[in-house]
Amino acid sequence: MSRFFIHHPIFAWVIALVIMLAGAISMVSLPVSQYPDVASPAIRVSATYPGASAQTVQDTVTQVIEQNMTGLDNLLYMSSTSDSSGQASITLTFAMGTDPDTAQVQVQNKLQLATPMLPQTVQQQGVSVTKSNSSMFLALAFISTDGSMDQTDLSDYVNATIKDELSRVDGVGDVTTFGGQYAMRIWLDPDKLHKYNLTPSDVVGAIKAQNVQVAAGQLGGLPVPDDGAGAPPINVTIKAQELLQTPADFENILLRVEPSGGSVFVKDVARVEIGSESYYATSRLNGAPAGGLALSLASGANALSTAERVKQRIEELKPYMPEGVEAVVAMDTTPPVRMSIEEVAKTLFEAVALVFLVMLLFLQNVRATLIPTIAVPVVLLGTFGVLAVFGYSINTLTLFGMVLAIGLLVDDAIVVVENVERVMSEEHLDPVAATEKSMGQITSSLVGIAVVLSAVFLPMAFMSGSTGVIYRQFSVTIVSAMLLSVLIALVLTPALCASMLKSRGGHAEAQHGFAGWFNRAFNAGTVRYHRGIRSLARRGGRLMLVYAALVACLAFLYMRLPTAYLPSEDQGVLFALVQMPSNTPQERTLEVLKQLEDYGLTQEKDTVERIMSVAGFSFSGSGQNTGMAFISLKDWEERPNPDQSAAAVAARFRQAFTGMVDAQVVVFQPPAIIELGTSAGFTMELLDRGGVGHEKLMEARNQLLGNAAANPAIAYARPNGLDDTAQYAISIDNRLAASLGLSLSDISTDLSVLAGGAYVNDFIDRGRVKKVYVQADAPFRMVEADLRHWNFRNNLGDLVPFSSIASTDWTMGPARLERYNGVASLEIQGEPVPGVSSGTAMAAMEAEVAKLGKDFGVDWTGLSYQERLAGSQTLLLYGLAAVVVFLALAALYESWSIPIAVILVIPLGMLGAVLGTSLRGLSNDVYFQVGMLATMGLGAKNAILVVEFARTLWRNGAGLREAAAEAARLRLRPILMTSLAFGLGVLPLMIASGGASSASQKAVGTAVFCGTVAATALGIFFIPVFFVVVCSVADRLFGKKRKGAVTVDPTPVEG
Repeated sequence: MSRFFIHHPIFAWVIALVIMLAGAISMVSLPVSQYPDVASPAIRVSATYPGASAQTVQDTVTQVIEQNMTGLDNLLYMSSTSDSSGQASITLTFAMGTDPDTAQVQVQNKLQLATPMLPQTVQQQGVSVTKSNSSMFLALAFISTDGSMDQTDLSDYVNATIKDELSRVDGVGDVTTFGGQYAMRIWLDPDKLHKYNLTPSDVVGAIKAQNVQVAAGQLGGLPVPDDGAGAPPINVTIKAQELLQTPADFENILLRVEPSGGSVFVKDVARVEIGSESYYATSRLNGAPAGGLALSLASGANALSTAERVKQRIEELKPYMPEGVEAVVAMDTTPPVRMSIEEVAKTLFEAVALVFLVMLLFLQNVRATLIPTIAVPVVLLGTFGVLAVFGYSINTLTLFGMVLAIGLLVDDAIVVVENVERVMSEEHLDPVAATEKSMGQITSSLVGIAVVLSAVFLPMAFMSGSTGVIYRQFSVTIVSAMLLSVLIALVLTPALCASMLKSRGGHAEAQHGFAGWFNRAFNAGTVRYHRGIRSLARRGGRLMLVYAALVACLAFLYMRLPTAYLPSEDQGVLFALVQMPSNTPQERTLEVLKQLEDYGLTQEKDTVERIMSVAGFSFSGSGQNTGMAFISLKDWEERPNPDQSAAAVAARFRQAFTGMVDAQVVVFQPPAIIELGTSAGFTMELLDRGGVGHEKLMEARNQLLGNAAANPAIAYARPNGLDDTAQYAISIDNRLAASLGLSLSDISTDLSVLAGGAYVNDFIDRGRVKKVYVQADAPFRMVEADLRHWNFRNNLGDLVPFSSIASTDWTMGPARLERYNGVASLEIQGEPVPGVSSGTAMAAMEAEVAKLGKDFGVDWTGLSYQERLAGSQTLLLYGLAAVVVFLALAALYESWSIPIAVILVIPLGMLGAVLGTSLRGLSNDVYFQVGMLATMGLGAKNAILVVEFARTLWRNGAGLREAAAEAARLRLRPILMTSLAFGLGVLPLMIASGGASSASQKAVGTAVFCGTVAATALGIFFIPVFFVVVCSVADRLFGKKRKGAVTVDPTPVEG
């Protein structure tokens, strides 16, 4: 094939240009993201039971729905929460590859079976099913610059106008608002109700009866009488009673007509106003009242494009916003996406430049250097075309793969050019003849290298879970680049060599200047190297003992290497959770949030851009004693110093609030992949395996947290939930109530209305349907003594005081209940101490849980679940890669023994990767594993270059040791050149600092660079010895078989 293109160079150029054109078109159309879609599809079921306790919500809503979620395809795990604000949330996480639309339909079908068993109030509120994950990727705040709107007004505007607009943006899975829209609030006065002998049920019934939309029909509607009288004179719609609209309308709802002729209206027993639908959450931006919302990404959506669409929609809405209202992006996790892409793209160009300089150093000829350089854009653009075919995106992983591929893809072209140069120099042939002869010698090596490198990375594509998605990005990118590289090396590079290189006179080695010094030094070193290899080849046994010691060292270091899933990145965002003691009112929570804001905006003003705080809401749950803050940091260019990194800022925040007695403030970074959770570090579930109950589970959790605090591997561990709170228990004497003529259902209804509030029906506010709530006014439900104002009417029409039929008591109860896979659980999050990996911290937590006894278990969720899944596949991945490489080489060489000489070199590069990673304090994470595989491929490639020539020389009659030593001498230059090009190509990754993806770049760059150094420095001495030892043993044991195999070997022989 190469001979044809040597004589038809235009044909070769056409093929290259077609590849580049297809790649360029694909590159423009490919989506851009920081990571591929690695989050497992998640479906969330949400329900509301106003006024219910956490236990009531769990027993009547959460468990009912959970018990019907059976038989769902590809369900991985299910988690749920029930809290005292009446909220129930069930999140079902499915395996990667599951169609989220199909999963949502299945969940909705199962939910239909559970809905009739839910309380009527819950059904009336509605149960929602959304295909979104729990993490928030974008937060917006709406502020009033002129002070004309307060927090309630802003929240109503956000809920009534903005929420629905953003919910319809493609890619948005869910919108969480921090505050409610307007609602008609009817605040009952129990004393006035008693005065008029009324109960809350009377008010609710009157509102239901008089606030209705009546469909009255038409005048002259069809059918008309067929009596010959003709058509009716007119056809009009009858407009009867409609929903009420103003507080005055509701104040004038008639409750009763007195026998004396007087009337009792709602305004006589209640205060009516337009208030807020929910008072649980209050949001602020940089200390000013704000209407806030946060957006969650839909399963499978692209965060960058979704954020751009949301911002574009906000810009479109700005002309229609009320005067003085300004929209501010309070928290955005997408700038790191573009930043990381730009950083890796810059690294890509730096790698190309370094590779060019390395080739120029060794080839010392611009023409010869340009030939491999031309292959770079052809292969890279072609790889973009392959990514488009597979439906992938341009992300940090595919770009990392291209950076790794640069050093590998120029190897093929370098091997061709270097060998053509050698043949021209040694045999005095013209470029065309030298290229033809050279391609005859090295074509099998090129194919072998491509097969081996593809074999190394191909098994990655078959791994499962989120880790498998990451692996596949690297696998497809690198394998595509390798195959295109060998295609270009067989098609375009020979044509370029034949047409661009000059005859020997133009390629004589430089004798003067730096190039002359380099050539003399390299030639002298090559002579000494050749003598050394001849000596080592006679001492193969001793060198194999050294090799065994190195492998033992590799095993020792690898076992001690801490594990992790992905390195924590500076994403320019921090989360802060505020947890107050149980039963703390929201005013005190707001005070702590104000202190947090003040510290961030004054003490950290050089690093913090803005802070949006929310009282009443946090990732741990909702309640007056909870709060959180979204802390947006300044651009990376404005905080270049290490002490201005997100991790350093978070540490200072934690230190500043460590001493608070009545509040717990935790500041942390989001995970590397925001879709996989809400925090970096680890997330575990403490399970009640023995069914010992909530109290024992809480005791076990507290003991676990105490033990974790004393564990040297764990920086901190905190419950991602709420502590039990003091609760006021009311016990109704049912027998006494019945004897007094009271209806137990009426008592329950009135209690619910007075204390918890009841959603009655709807009203119209400026053309939008909003809710009507009835509840006791604040002064009548503040303290225990207020209950003496409550009364219930019996069947005789008399009012019976609350105190005559009920007893009360103070008790402790859960503010939030959690379940995991149908088992009572408590979620715990934490981080390892600096220098300790998350995998080590997870092992430490498992050890601590084991001390709690057999009634308690542990499971992992979110990012930690994926980390465990990845760890279980690592050794399988390495082993599978080695086996596939061996089988590929066996097929290529038609030999079972020679591939062993190639395989034996692989641990040498792995030793360098492990040693470098360990010395830099890095972890065994996904990027390290990819770096290890790249190192395995490089080591195998170097071995192929030597073994191929040694085998040819041996077949031509040279002695085994002489063949190995001569092959090592001949291939030393291309091995050093390609290895140096590969190593320097990833050097920018290894030394990366700052920015949005520097930790990832360091992880993969360190593993590959150190592995390349070791694979090359040790490999050039060990590879010839491996060949001698393996062939000697095989010759003694299977001599006849080996010779028979050699005779059918298709490898071309020089000359």
